[in-house]
Amino acid sequence: MNLTIHGAARQVTGSMHLLEVGTYKILIDCGLDYEKDRSIQSNEDFPFDPASIDVVVLTHAHIDHSGNIPTLVRLGYEGQILCTPPTADLTELLLLDSVSIFTNKAEKSRKHKGKGKFGTNLQPLYLQKHVMDAMDRFVTIGFNKPFRITGDIELTFVPVGHLLGAGAAVFKINDHGEEKTIAFTGDIGRKNYPVLDDPQVLPAVDFLVTESTYGGRMHTKDKTVQDTLIEIIDKCCVKEQGRLIIPAFSIGRTQSLVYSLNKIFSSGLLPPVKVFVDSPMATRATEIFRKHHHLVNAEAQDFYKQKGDEFEFDNLTYVETLQDSRQVSNYYEPCIIISSAGMLEGGRIQDHLFYNIQNFYCTILFIGYCAKGTLGYRLLRGDSIVHIKDRDLAVYATIKQTDVLSAHGDHDDLMNNVRSQDKVKLKHTFLVHGEDSSMQALAESLGNEGYKVTIPEKGVSYTL
Repeated sequence: MNLTIHGAARQVTGSMHLLEVGTYKILIDCGLDYEKDRSIQSNEDFPFDPASIDVVVLTHAHIDHSGNIPTLVRLGYEGQILCTPPTADLTELLLLDSVSIFTNKAEKSRKHKGKGKFGTNLQPLYLQKHVMDAMDRFVTIGFNKPFRITGDIELTFVPVGHLLGAGAAVFKINDHGEEKTIAFTGDIGRKNYPVLDDPQVLPAVDFLVTESTYGGRMHTKDKTVQDTLIEIIDKCCVKEQGRLIIPAFSIGRTQSLVYSLNKIFSSGLLPPVKVFVDSPMATRATEIFRKHHHLVNAEAQDFYKQKGDEFEFDNLTYVETLQDSRQVSNYYEPCIIISSAGMLEGGRIQDHLFYNIQNFYCTILFIGYCAKGTLGYRLLRGDSIVHIKDRDLAVYATIKQTDVLSAHGDHDDLMNNVRSQDKVKLKHTFLVHGEDSSMQALAESLGNEGYKVTIPEKGVSYTL
């Protein structure tokens, strides 16, 4: 049995791991790598023949795990794609959104031919047809229901929080008469996260491939999500009568944020403030959360029974059309604008930034990770001038960041995930999906406790 880490090796994005059992090839995740300064077309350069892959297993829907699946299919992959039901629904939304982003960038490339960063005659990585071809290959599996891929390979998805439908892929394998077990965590959530269940303890395995996004870093412990939001909203929207713009991923983060705001305003903890959710994809994703409501956590289900839909409340408006989105900029009362994308690399959030980045009475609150090279990263870095919609604009708005709504487990959560394993049975732990410093910090902590740990180089194979 061989393991090769082809993506998210010593970086965060582009998760893609190849597990070979004899001649049978399993690809775990197939995400877009958008972290480095390189063309999107470089995602076509698979280090293997896509047609040689026998099955794809998808841990969750986020684009850095799912976003290159249509390319794989376009270049010859013909097998099944295994995931949970919510993951299939959410992945379709995200992949179709990627098509829109690719198409828009291609249009800019044609308009700016020979000028600046868009003068490269970009082509979309894939089109809607390729997304639908990929979706035709999806086969869904419920949580904790063993699924036999072949006579020698069994797969079970174990809930890990992080996102609706996210599951660690746990394999039980008969390797030439010897039973071996390996788990791929995907992304691990955190306890007490709004809407989502806590991560479930993984079964004991021989090998563990775990994310390390927050290695060496701890989440804020002294403030709750509710306390943090109340403090920021009170200052920005109540006392200063300004506007609060929250860039948020449409899928997962927005639903948790809306639910948290619902609890605050429905309990009278703040005066009413107008809230706009300006993301059609967030609206559609919310419908998927309603569809799979049996998978939200007990608190959210109790809220629904007592007060109604956790994703609806007075003063909340889901903005649909582009015309309505532009009207939000003309709303001069204090308000909260939640819009995508979370790293500011596309979507309607750029319009809101364009009109508000120079507004002294505006606060931009980041509630998630921003990869290097993104506009969000540059703002958090403290750049005084940023390029938005073909213009260089001075930054006068207040820039804030909080990790209380981060959907990733922190250093202690990652350590406890490994500690929950049988230390005698666990032969090796591989760290992926993290910046090099995060991986090093986590590896050092695990090594100090006697665990055998490797930080894989991209493309290096390991015999298990």
